[in-house]
Amino acid sequence: MMKRHLYRSALWLTMAALMSPLADLPSALASPEVPGAKQTRPIALVGATIHTLDGPDITGGTVLFDQGKIVAVGKQVKLPANAQRIDVTGKHVYPGLIESYSNTGLIEIGAVRATRDSSETGSINPNVKAQVAVNPDSELIPVGRANGVLLSMSVPGGGLISGQSALLQLDGWTWEDLTVRSPVGMHVRWPRMDPISAWWMKESKKDQLAERDEALAKLRKALSDARAYAKARAADPQRPVDARWEAMLPVLAGKVPLIVEAEEIQQIQSAVAFAAQQKLKLIIYGGYDAPHCAALLKKHNVPVIVGGVHRLPRRRHEPYDTPFTVPARLHKAGVKFCISGSGRFGASTLRNLPYQAAMAAAHGLPQDEALKSITIYAAEILGVGERLGSLAAGKDATLFVADGDILEIPTHVTAAYIQGRAVDLSNRHKRLYRKYQQRYRRRAAKK
Repeated sequence: MMKRHLYRSALWLTMAALMSPLADLPSALASPEVPGAKQTRPIALVGATIHTLDGPDITGGTVLFDQGKIVAVGKQVKLPANAQRIDVTGKHVYPGLIESYSNTGLIEIGAVRATRDSSETGSINPNVKAQVAVNPDSELIPVGRANGVLLSMSVPGGGLISGQSALLQLDGWTWEDLTVRSPVGMHVRWPRMDPISAWWMKESKKDQLAERDEALAKLRKALSDARAYAKARAADPQRPVDARWEAMLPVLAGKVPLIVEAEEIQQIQSAVAFAAQQKLKLIIYGGYDAPHCAALLKKHNVPVIVGGVHRLPRRRHEPYDTPFTVPARLHKAGVKFCISGSGRFGASTLRNLPYQAAMAAAHGLPQDEALKSITIYAAEILGVGERLGSLAAGKDATLFVADGDILEIPTHVTAAYIQGRAVDLSNRHKRLYRKYQQRYRRRAAKK
């Protein structure tokens, strides 16, 4: 009996020792920044250059907001007696920047499995909801918002139908606080249409084509099964609920778009034809070759989320700046688009979103269009244009103050508000900067 007791004790101690690093992981990775308190009185930002984004800039203007909503924007704004007046003369006020495609809150450190919760097992997962897996204490969230990125769409990955994305505001205690809209879209990873020959590709061309056909067949079957489920439920409301097909109903009804990850022209053409045949709303993410099929995209009113500007050409024969010019070419062709900055590194590069737009501006995209591509255009494509993306009366008071042009690297964000709540702009990067600044100051003092 004593031996059994000792054995059990040793087993529990061993399990505790093995699990303790994982148990400590969330607290080790939790950001110490406290979410902003609810706005209690009107706030007026006075004297700045106001970048409204849905109209001309206003020099020496005022933005007045109360109870989380913008009340007035202009040069002659009458302030309530109890308003908090903040002088921001010489600075710039922008609407919060919007990252339109990322894994924000789902991955902390890509190399650490315990911090990755971005994908579900299996290939058909329309019932997956990104927001319920989001970690509000992610260290990457304060880093992004310190550079004006106040909203981000969090996207699940993996499989063929990956699941539903959610638009998050980057300040709050829980995922419910963060969620602005869900679902934004149903995400599909479109298969490659043409086989490739490369040193890293193990499958033969024949096998690649077979995998492509199988993936497309699975996608068609999923939609067919969802439609059959909808008819069965309409005929018999007591029929058991299937979470997978229930999640597909808004997609079939055209209320939620299919957001398809497609870079190459054959993928984009195939996805557009598929959506037209199935009568689905479509958004293309990636869109490297989208300018080559601009007429098709315009005909079917398909917007593009450009999957990053800072990337390499996909083909050896292309000029080095081909990816830098994708937004400019889409703009010239009249295709609706916005710019995402996360790319292959996900939320860890959230802070660099304005520089993605700046690179596009340096390669042919008008500067005002570059700014719109990460604000109002992103809001419209993600279905929240009536609430976010510009500075206008009635919209959410989600905005920030900067000491210069936000598309320029030396610019610093000096204040930010999310739904009227003042946001803490401290973050891990700033804390480490202050820490090692002291080290070198002390070294200098010893000399």
